[in-house]
Amino acid sequence: MTQTTSPSLDAARELLREWPVVDGHNDLPWALRERVRYDLDKLDVAHRQDADLHTDLPRLAEGGVGAQFWSVYVPSDIPEPVAATLEQIDCVRQMLARYPERLAPALTAADMEAARAEGRVASLMGAEGGHSIANSLATLRALHTLGVRYMTLTHNENVDWADSATDAPRVGGLSAFGREVVREMNRVGMLVDLSHVAASTMRDALDTTTAPVIFSHSSARAVCDHPRNIPDDVLERLPANGGVAMVTFVPKFVLQAAVDWTAAADENLRAHGLHHLDTTDEAMRVHRAFEERSPRPVATVSTVADHLDHMREVAGIDHLGIGGDYDGTAFTPAGLDDVSGYPRLVAELLDRGWSSADLAKLTWRNAVRVLDAAESVSRAESARRGASNATIEVLDA
Repeated sequence: MTQTTSPSLDAARELLREWPVVDGHNDLPWALRERVRYDLDKLDVAHRQDADLHTDLPRLAEGGVGAQFWSVYVPSDIPEPVAATLEQIDCVRQMLARYPERLAPALTAADMEAARAEGRVASLMGAEGGHSIANSLATLRALHTLGVRYMTLTHNENVDWADSATDAPRVGGLSAFGREVVREMNRVGMLVDLSHVAASTMRDALDTTTAPVIFSHSSARAVCDHPRNIPDDVLERLPANGGVAMVTFVPKFVLQAAVDWTAAADENLRAHGLHHLDTTDEAMRVHRAFEERSPRPVATVSTVADHLDHMREVAGIDHLGIGGDYDGTAFTPAGLDDVSGYPRLVAELLDRGWSSADLAKLTWRNAVRVLDAAESVSRAESARRGASNATIEVLDA
């Protein structure tokens, strides 16, 4: 989108030059799979791709993004989820090889800082859903070896060892094997991501972990009552844990009026034989026709800022971040239409009285601190014990 100018927006852009955005979740790899089967000659993100994507390299620069956790998401019902996750990891690696002047591979907090100094986007990976490890701690370790630095414990459906926010409860939070997954993530240095999980799973994970957790793309349930959002009692635990909640921009998670509309729009997609998360051209045509009949409630930059104000009040400024979920959602808030929009959010927060020091924590410093803390915990845990070979069959018998 075209950026306008104002004193606050100019100040926001200046701040982001020093403290760029660490975004916790972007689904570009899956969008590339769906649209062109990873063929970057057909959809070259070195150039603007406004018609097809929320994300490309020019708009990342325009948005002041300095680090990106690329989601290596695969649907929970996909055949061979481990193989599909490996293909997603390979997509990120193809991007890194193709655009080395713009994207920097990053595994550690130090790598992130080095990329910031070079003016490149530190590129990390996060697996979205425990189904990607197929109940195998060895597979979890393999994903870490390949560069995955967080795993969301569930996606929209339960896994055998953890309950999702949007599925019927099965194990009541984390099972014994689920707690072992968290402990092994602590040992190897993989961040425990609690977006998408049930509140019971959030609480069990916080009871189990010895490292800070993240919510890679979640907002406040007190502001928008959706099960994907974070209850206040969980936000209140972040200071003791040291974790970070990264506000998301998805309208159905930030605007209460959008919750019912989205449920109807999702049902309309299913009636046309399409998955409710589909963002292909066909699905968007169906969405647009539905929207003509039933206008969509529109979230704004202010809507997202309301969540951040509340989350700051409950959890504190040291425990906030940003996770836009671009290219993983059909709709975005007005003013946050794509990855170029982050300065607008920073400008809104400046207008609300957030200081430059506060905003530096929100955009960069908190996320880097959490990864650094996870690395410290990993060193201590690895010195104390070796790899776990526990199985779900034994622990959850």
